[in-house]
Amino acid sequence: MNHASLTIDPALALSEVDPRLYGSFVEHMGRCVYTGIYEPGHPQADERGFRRDVSALVRELGVPLLRYPGGNFVSGYTWEDGIGPRAERPRRLDLAWRSIETNQVGVDEFIGWAASVGSVPMMAVNLGTRGVDAARHLVEYCNHPSGTYLSDLRRANGSADPYGVKLWCLGNEMDGPWQIGHKTAYEYGRLAAETAKAMRRVDPAIELSACGSSHARMPTFGSWEATVLAETYDLVDYVSLHSYYEERAGDRGSFLASAVDLDRFIEAVVATCDHVRAVGRHRKRINLAVDEWNVWYQSRFAGEENLDWDEAPRLIEDTYSVTDAVVVGDLLISLLRHADRVKIGCLAQLVNVIAPIRTEPGGPAWRQASFHPFALTSRHGRGSVLRTQVDSPVYETAAHGEVPVLDAVAVAGADPSAVTLFAVNRDQHQEMVVDLDLRALPALATGEHVAVFDDDPDAVNTAAQPDRVTPRRRDDVKVADRRATVVLPPLSWSMLRLRGGAA
Repeated sequence: MNHASLTIDPALALSEVDPRLYGSFVEHMGRCVYTGIYEPGHPQADERGFRRDVSALVRELGVPLLRYPGGNFVSGYTWEDGIGPRAERPRRLDLAWRSIETNQVGVDEFIGWAASVGSVPMMAVNLGTRGVDAARHLVEYCNHPSGTYLSDLRRANGSADPYGVKLWCLGNEMDGPWQIGHKTAYEYGRLAAETAKAMRRVDPAIELSACGSSHARMPTFGSWEATVLAETYDLVDYVSLHSYYEERAGDRGSFLASAVDLDRFIEAVVATCDHVRAVGRHRKRINLAVDEWNVWYQSRFAGEENLDWDEAPRLIEDTYSVTDAVVVGDLLISLLRHADRVKIGCLAQLVNVIAPIRTEPGGPAWRQASFHPFALTSRHGRGSVLRTQVDSPVYETAAHGEVPVLDAVAVAGADPSAVTLFAVNRDQHQEMVVDLDLRALPALATGEHVAVFDDDPDAVNTAAQPDRVTPRRRDDVKVADRRATVVLPPLSWSMLRLRGGAA
């Protein structure tokens, strides 16, 4: 049995958590939209064609922000195709995912649905095949009250009030040669700067995110961010980063430490942003939008070039295990640990496509194993992130070197006598006894311990067994002499909710 210690001190607050850290992502890809959130004729479809069962799960998941409509899809998207009478909307080839786009869901439908599930959009504009004009026109359509062609067109399409879309992405993964309209850093930086100027003239209140590197292994990583920010620094508020992880054959130890890699990625991008700030003598700080992250088994994907043209094909519908859920929970710990600079996060994606929610056409919707750590962290990880001092045994990994067995972060909510601790035991075989030093929190007396784990770390939820993996209640936490001891199961994600008084 491993032993570790952890000290929590509310005086060492790191940052308030921006609720948008718990966002997700809806792309016109595979079955995320069609037969995912939207399926007219389904027994659970509402009057607009959206599935009530899926909407209920999205509310339970707790995603206040939804990035839309892509992703690679946006770099070839004509947003005007998705407005107006549905019968008149064109069917288009989506070159990003070799699919046929029916345009039955567009800007108006998505924003209305997002509001119904308690979310606001993070709208992406096409800087691959389009540019300044299409972007400024979309802002006008969404946010201008009335009295112009585009604002009155929105009103004619059924939305009298402006949407007030606050957050906008200036393209998607423009550093990637796979991207339609791929550009060099300088080419993209100049286009992003001019697009940002025009968009802000339409609505000065918007926030803008520039494309950072698609992942940390890109050959242009670091230099891309520096070049783009040199052109856009005073015009944008965030720079994006995308990061996906998968278990490589025979190396579960490295996979369980994926959050170490995310930590390093975030810290490298922060360093680059601050370097550009210093060189350019800028006053503001650029924050980060980790607007694509998840576990994704990319090695199982045959590649879009091998797909047949089809409507809503089944693409990258990974089934997530307990092990995957633990990694997702740990990646959330990493995002919280950097909440001073990471203000936006988008779990990619929301439904079916590498998603916490799965559906079958005409059939059920269910929670994947990864749903549970995300939903619990979103619900209880609001407030102020506290610095935690962790003393843990370590182990050696092939991908990340020496890493701690215990990973943890603490969040203090509005109630000064309550703290929530999120923790991962990366050991695949042994329990971990954790001694909690709570001397700086004298009001704490008790708490509950909920964990995601299983005797079979490869256990999954399916349509036939939708509750095979669920959070389990562990022994309650008892505080004595301002200390407590908890036992974390092997290969597990845990949430400890500590409070004063009776449980």
